[in-house]
Parts: sequence; C-alpha cells; structure tokens
Amino acid sequence: MTAPNATLMISSHCHHCSNVLAALTDMVKQGIVGQLTVVNVERHPELADAKHVRSVPWVSIGQFEFTGAQSAAELRAWAERAKSEEGWADYFHQLLKDGQAAQVVELVQAAPERLVAVLPIVENPEASLNVRLGAGLLMEAFAGSAALKVLTARLGEMAGDPDARIRADACHYLGMSGSAEARPYLEARIDDPDAEVREIAQESLAALARA
Repeated sequence: MTAPNATLMISSHCHHCSNVLAALTDMVKQGIVGQLTVVNVERHPELADAKHVRSVPWVSIGQFEFTGAQSAAELRAWAERAKSEEGWADYFHQLLKDGQAAQVVELVQAAPERLVAVLPIVENPEASLNVRLGAGLLMEAFAGSAALKVLTARLGEMAGDPDARIRADACHYLGMSGSAEARPYLEARIDDPDAEVREIAQESLAALARA
C-alpha cells in the first residue's frame, strides 16, 4: 500500500518542532512517509487557520491529525496505521481518550463508512469508561442512520459476546439502529442471564416498535 503523506506545521520559537521535523524527514528517507510538507505558521497563518491549528507542532499523517510533540516511535506507528482500516479504530480510540468525541463525529459525518471503526472499541472490555462513553455518544449521534443500520449484523454478533457489558452495549445500539433486522438479535437476549442485558433488550425492542 502507498506510504501516507504528511504535513507538519511549526513556528520559529517551537522547542519540540525540530525533533518532530527530524523524525518525519527520516521517515521520508526510509519511505515510511511518501511526501512531507512543512509550513511555518508565522509565515503562512492562513494555512494554519484553514486547518484550525491553534498550537504547534501540528502533524497530519494520511488523514490522522495530531497536536503536540509526538515521538519518532509514535509517528512511525501512526504512519503504519494510516495504511490500514484498523488504524481508524486506534485513531478514534485516541481521540475519545483525549475527550475529542466531537472530532470523531465530524470525521464520521465526512465519511459515514468510518463508523465501523467504533465497533472494536465497543467490544473491547479493557476500554476505559470515558472512551466507552465517547463511543456511546458517537453511536447516538448516528441513531437511525444508514451508517448504523449497516452495522446491524456485526452488532448482532456482539450481542452474544461472553462479556455482559458488551452484550448490553450491543443491544442498546441495535435499538438505536432502527433496523428491522435487529429484532431477532434482541429477542435472543430477552432471557439473557444478565438482568441489565434483559432490560436493555426489552427497551431496544420497544424502541424498534416505535421506529
């Protein structure tokens, strides 16, 4: 797969910018990054404004954007992730961890097929509470949308997960999908051994009936 391109925005007085520039330059030499564009925001503030850059160093690798100092190892890792669909799940996880759920919503609005990248977060029992809450807000933002309906079968599989928390979340999102195809998955959870899962399955079935 083609190496991603990168953009780095710096300023003349940024202490961390030189390290990030050196790391990205080395990645270009090694072919990890295909092309590097460097912008001094003091000379071209209009370019910074266009990207809503408020502090530097600011880096984009492929379609991933980061503010603040990133180590060479982190930059290399994101360059590799930028070449895979799984990379979006990692990127969304990082944004949600940083409390940037609104940015994730914007990214999915721009390309609704990216909503699938949230599912690895939902089915990760090790995800922190704030990340799971952020994922929930994102799914709610697309309730009843075609992007969420497409995920019905995958959510249906998750509704049978051994972890009750994952089953509960999956049932909740199935109810928000508005898809008639979600009904069998929810009916299968009416007698779930976990009381919360049973309750959410019933509520989600009621929500589908109203849709």
